Amino acid sequence: MNILVIEDEHNVASMVCSCIESEGYACSTAHDGETGLRLFREWQPDVVILDLGLPAMSGLDVCTQIRHAKGEKDPYIIMLTARKTELDRIIGFSTGADDYIPKPFSPQELVVRLRAVTRRSLRQQALSAKTIQTSHLLLDPEQREVLVQKNTTDEFVLVTLTTVEFDILYKMASRPKRVWTRTELLDAVRGIAYVGDERSIDAYIKRLRHKISPANERDKFIKTHINLGYSFEDS
Repeated sequence: MNILVIEDEHNVASMVCSCIESEGYACSTAHDGETGLRLFREWQPDVVILDLGLPAMSGLDVCTQIRHAKGEKDPYIIMLTARKTELDRIIGFSTGADDYIPKPFSPQELVVRLRAVTRRSLRQQALSAKTIQTSHLLLDPEQREVLVQKNTTDEFVLVTLTTVEFDILYKMASRPKRVWTRTELLDAVRGIAYVGDERSIDAYIKRLRHKISPANERDKFIKTHINLGYSFEDS
């Protein structure tokens, strides 16, 4: 697995890269957003560890450009930041981040999350690909594509989802009407549950609803069950 670290603090970048390489992963580093984007296009990493507080170009801008880039891979993005508020996490997730680690953090925590990404990737490869089709959606796990018919008179259109967004939707659509708790969905897509971080799934759900549902009916496919979680419903 190839991992790109975009972090302006050289000592932090060096520490992160040492942890990564000790686990047998390949690592490359950049200390500003422009260099990070260039390395991303050239190297096509599997994971990007991205600092929010970069000079000149912010980590949010870098994250947005990576998500809109037309490349071979849709990387798993872990955002590093000294900020700890829920609003900061929501902003990060809204730009396409998959995970969030507040500074200061321990090397062991980073390694645990990278191992979780690896386990999730291996688990996906082991599963036999099964296309899921409902009345208004078609999910292709091999191409990781989603076709959506938002209105009865519209043709099916291709919707671009991030890796985590696709995994969440596919997980729920595989068992329609089943209520998934936030912890179950996080464990399904990250490979490990994070105590106290269950609410971050709400940001993923909000992005999914915005992409696949009609503007005037955001809960058309993904239903909220108060104090329980979410379910996918479509005939």
